[in-house]
Formats: sequence, C-alpha cells, structure tokens
Amino acid sequence: MAIQINEKQKMFKLDTKKSSYVIGVSADGYVGHMYYGDRIQPDGNEMSDEDAECLSVLLGGDRDHCIPAYIERDKLNFVDTFSWEYGMPGYGDFREPCLDADCGSGKEALEFFYDGYETLKGKPELEGMPATYSDDCQTLVIHMSEPDLKLGVELYYSVFEEEDAITRWVKVKNNSERNCYLDRVFSLCLDFREGERDLITLHGAWGRERKIYRRSIGEGKQSISSVRGVSSHQENPFMAILEPDATEDRGRVYGINFVYSGNFLAQVEKNQFGHIRTVMGIHPHHFSWKLQPGEIFTAPEAVMVFSDTGIGGMTRNFHDLYRGHLIRGSYRDKKRPILINNWEATYFDFDTEKLWSIAEEAAGLGIEMLVMDDGWFGRRNDDSRSLGDWFANEEKLPGGVKRLADGVRERGLKFGIWVEPEMVNPDSDLFREHPDWILQYRDRDVSRGRNQYVLDIGRKEVRDEIYKRIYTVVKEAEIDYVKWDMNRSLTNVASHAAAQDEQGMVYHRFVLGVYEMQNRLVTDFPELLLENCSSGGGRFDPGMLYYSPQIWCSDDTDAIERLEIQRGTAMVYPLSTMGAHVSDCPNHATHRTTPFDTRGQVALGGTFGYELDVTRIAREDREKIKDQVQMYHKYNDLIREGDYYRIASLPEKRYYDCYMVVSKDKEEALVSFVRVVNRICRWNDRIKLKGLDEDAWYKLDDREGVFSGKMLMSAGIEIHGADKDFEGKLISLKRVLR
Repeated sequence: MAIQINEKQKMFKLDTKKSSYVIGVSADGYVGHMYYGDRIQPDGNEMSDEDAECLSVLLGGDRDHCIPAYIERDKLNFVDTFSWEYGMPGYGDFREPCLDADCGSGKEALEFFYDGYETLKGKPELEGMPATYSDDCQTLVIHMSEPDLKLGVELYYSVFEEEDAITRWVKVKNNSERNCYLDRVFSLCLDFREGERDLITLHGAWGRERKIYRRSIGEGKQSISSVRGVSSHQENPFMAILEPDATEDRGRVYGINFVYSGNFLAQVEKNQFGHIRTVMGIHPHHFSWKLQPGEIFTAPEAVMVFSDTGIGGMTRNFHDLYRGHLIRGSYRDKKRPILINNWEATYFDFDTEKLWSIAEEAAGLGIEMLVMDDGWFGRRNDDSRSLGDWFANEEKLPGGVKRLADGVRERGLKFGIWVEPEMVNPDSDLFREHPDWILQYRDRDVSRGRNQYVLDIGRKEVRDEIYKRIYTVVKEAEIDYVKWDMNRSLTNVASHAAAQDEQGMVYHRFVLGVYEMQNRLVTDFPELLLENCSSGGGRFDPGMLYYSPQIWCSDDTDAIERLEIQRGTAMVYPLSTMGAHVSDCPNHATHRTTPFDTRGQVALGGTFGYELDVTRIAREDREKIKDQVQMYHKYNDLIREGDYYRIASLPEKRYYDCYMVVSKDKEEALVSFVRVVNRICRWNDRIKLKGLDEDAWYKLDDREGVFSGKMLMSAGIEIHGADKDFEGKLISLKRVLR
C-alpha cells in the first residue's frame, strides 16, 4: 500500500518504490514532519501499532517534547525547533512561514491543529491549473483548522510509487463570516534535521538558459525566484537538495519542482541548529488573495522526487513522471513532425510565394511541416505594430492564411503558425479600440517592452476576444501546429477591472487566464500540436508542459551553446520536450560556424527541426538534411522514450560533451559525443557508458567485436574520430547474442 495510517499513533507513512515519507501528529494536535528518505519497511508489510511506536521513538523526537507541561513552560523553544509539516507564523517558529493572512485585524499569528484525514483513490484535478494526473496513485488529505480565525487548511499528497515521486498542494478555506486576505500560500514545506546538504539550481539569461549551479547550503537563506510574471530565463522553479558526496550516479538526492508558470519562490534556510527548511510556492511579492466567506484558494502543485542513485536517478524519475503523468494529448507518446520554421530564414520579409517555395523544397528533403512565424497578421512588417490584430495581412498573403495553408498541404506538408496572444502593440486596432485592456496603474505611465503592452488576460472579456480571433484562424485554415510565444516580463501589474482590494490577485489571475486559453485551444483542437515559447526558454516549466508537449528551449540555436542549455534543461525535463532546431551559419546569435552534421546531432537531442531557408543553403547541406531526416526517424523513439544519462559535461571536461540514452528494455542505446575544442598531444578520450545490462552483450556500430555491458560501463570505450573543433560523433549500440 502506498499510504499507511496508524490511528493510534496518528502517523501517516507514504511509500514509493524506494522512499518513505512520514508525517506525525503531536499530543497537542500539531502536524509534524518526521522523515523523508530511503524506504523504511519492506513491500507488503503494513504499519502495525508496534511499528508506529518504533518509528515514533526513532524519528519523532519532537513528539516526545510536545506535551502540555513542556508547552506551558517553554512553548516558544518548542515551536522554533519542531519539524513542521507546514510552517506557521506568530508563535515562535522564526523560519520561513508557509501562510500569511489578514482576517480583519492586520497580519495574524496562525496556529493550525490537526482536524482529521481522508484518503482518495487516484488524484484529484486542480481546477483551472495544471497538475500531474493518475488513476492508479493514492492521495492523502490532512485537514487542519485555525479555531480563532476559522481558516481551514488541507494538505494534499499524491504518491506515484514507480517514479519515486510525491506531489503536494494546499487548499485554504475561509470558514468565517468576513473576508480574509491571504498574503502568502506556499505549496510545499520540507524540513531536514540531519546532516550537511548541497543545493543544485538552474540559472541563466536570455539565450543561455538553465545552466547547472551546485553549492553547499550554508547558514541563512538561499533562494531562487521570479517576480517577472513568468518562471523566467534567469531562474527555473527547480531545486535539488543532496548529500555533499552525492554524484551523478550515487547518493541521496531530493528534487523539487513547481508546476506553475508565474511568480515563484523556492528557498532553503539553515538555522542555528543546522536544520534546513525548504519552501516552494507562489512568490509573496504583490500577492494578496481576497478570500470571501466560504471560498477556497488552491495553491499550485509542487513535485518531490527522491533518488538513492544520485543526480541521474533524480533526472530519470522526473522524466518518467512527466512523460507519463503530466504531458497530455495526441502527441504525448508519439513522434513529432519534423518542422521548418521560417523565422531565421526570412524574418518579416516573406509572402505566400516565398513560403510555398520553402515548403516545396522542404518536402523533397523529408521535412514534414512548415511553420509561419511572426509577420503574417495585421500590418505586421516589423515588431512595432499589430500584435492583437489576429487577421491575415492580405498584402503578404492574398487569400489569407487558408489559401497559404492549402498550398502548403498540396506540397505534402502540415502547416503551423506563430501567435503571441498575451501582448498588444500600442500601434494596433485592438489597443485603439480597448486602451483599458492592458495592465496599468491608474494615472501612471505604462512601461513598454519590445514595443508591447501586456494584455489583462485575467479578465474574461479580454481573453475571450483574443481567443475568438485565434480560434477563427486555426479553424478556417485547419492549422496543425501553434507556436504560442510570450516576449516580455509583466510590469505595471494592475487591472482596470479589479477592485482596490483585489489588485494583489492580478498576477495569479493572469497565469490562470493563460492556462484557461491554452486549455481551450487543445480541447477545441485535440489533434493540434502546441509548442510554448517565451523569448525562447523564458517559461520552460511543468505548468506549460501540461498544455504543450514541447517548449522552445532557447532562442540561441548555436549547437555549441545548446550543449549546456539542453544539458541543464534535461536535469528535470524530458528530451522530448525540448524544442531544438538546426539553424543557419554563421549562427544568428553567436556568429559561430559549426559543421552541419554537428548541428543535426545536437538538435537530435530534442524535438528536431530546421530554422533556415532551404532554398538558399548549399546543395551539399540539402543532401545532409535527407540523411538527418533518416537519422531522426531511426533514433527518435529511443530518444523520446529512453533513459537519459549524463556522461561528461563541457564545463567539467573543458573539451567535450557526452550523454547517452538507453531503451527501457536495455536492448539498444545511443551515445552522443561532441568535441568542442581539439588539443594537441592527447590520447583518445575514454568514456564509461551507463545504464546497460551488465550481463548482456552489445555490438557497437563503429567497431568490430561484441562487448559486455559490464565491460562497457567499467572499462569504457575510446572515442575514434571527432578529432576537430565542433565535430560530433554518434555511437549506436544493439544487444546481441554472443
């Protein structure tokens, strides 16, 4: 059983395949965290009274102190050292609280007491928000109440046994007869009492997203966050807490990820006792949710993943969870079409005939879809106008998008478009008609970004009008694919439609509005392939993956830069989610020139496509596209479904990068090696493979003989070839009988 409950000890044990998570209730009714780590009972053993008593003694020292006499003498000391399951302010817990509320007399002290539990088969949906899903998992709900303020809190835990994952979210209900304002509602609190810990986070900027950063957790607070209205290029809503000696392949690692696409805060705090508190949730910055009597606020989901096989084990658990229980739709488990996007090929300078010529050439090379990027609507000949006017530019596209799309399909390709529904240009018919539809403070100047204002998507009439316009184009032209972009951070975050005491709800309402629009799109068009984008990878998070099975990874398409970007992204997110294209050289972002073969090899580690003008590149490169198309079809099932292993990273090795993917049945594998910088007077580099069956025999496609899995993982192989700067090599392995 995934969830075991001992009524006598008021103890709850959540078991995955390799981990246990234990919650206990004190004699005075406080809900405490007791343990999270290696599984502490064999499969099939139910938790008896004796087991619970032993666990209480071994793991729950705080519970022994939580008796009325102790509380009466020194409650403050107890509260400051107790391992809370959900930290509360005002009674002596000086660590980061999880909930702040103002219920009529200013910021309140909050003291929640255990008020029962329930278990659910499967996993409830989070209304209006993305979340993992399963009919097979089990869910525990712990009820707590604040008797003075008449607030109720429900802590939800869903257990995914095979993926070693537990997901968490929180509901807060106002049971009083007055309004209550929630100024903070975190989704996760996790206290560690024992040992030193390291921290891994993902940092970056536009064009260099999600670089891996590891450091030790010292005294005080360390946090990552975004107040940009999106999860951001700069910091991703992910943290890993791990043992200091944990490596890629061994040691205990705890990964947490926030299923949300707006402002977030994730923080670790080490106090005077060496205890570490981790919290994750919506950022309290400009957040104040008005909760009227009887209303419920639901905080977004947070995911916890445990690994006893190092960072790599954590990664593979995240990948399995998201591929099977977060991504939805017709493309969840199937190969995506190879697309060509016209952005870096033409920018705004195109017409119907130009796109048809690209489509015709692309079809002959094996490419399967043409995507028309920015510039097809309104008077959109540059980026200063017409966002919001989602009607075809008839000067560029005589007969509209449908005529263009029909012509593309006649040439044998599917057809997709680019949209940016959340923004509007001042120079647009939409803005002239509805100047109050943007986010703006009253009587204050509005700051532009990329010549754009931000639409107040939290308002129903705004998103309904925008959605109607985009729906019409998609429906009439029978669009197969939509790239949904979002190109600036949120500023001037206030709404004309919100009352003064509801302005703190605007950020979150905006995100909920985006979720509603995307959900409508994939519901109305269930066969549509939706790809999210935010100036590249500025909103690459689990929330977006619930609506789109892939996200544009970065606007930096340079193959060498992409090695680190895709490596960091794959720390959490499956390879199948990473939008990756072969682009022209010199690269438009870095001005670097890399071999066409290497560009294809790097893009193979993502969704795979092209970002260039196939009518203008060299004939030799066009022929290579045919080979790359075959390569994609040969290996995509393995890359999309297999287990990912990091072998060597460029920052550590300085000269090369290497990863491999192994099929679930360990019958085949693919190694991707890229030499970034060649050096004189060196031996061939030797890499040790991972994830194979050590008792099986494998044939490598680049050398004679067969090798045992044990030999390949222990002794490794030398890399033959890839002897020039920016040169790559793929090595395929197949299991054989000896």
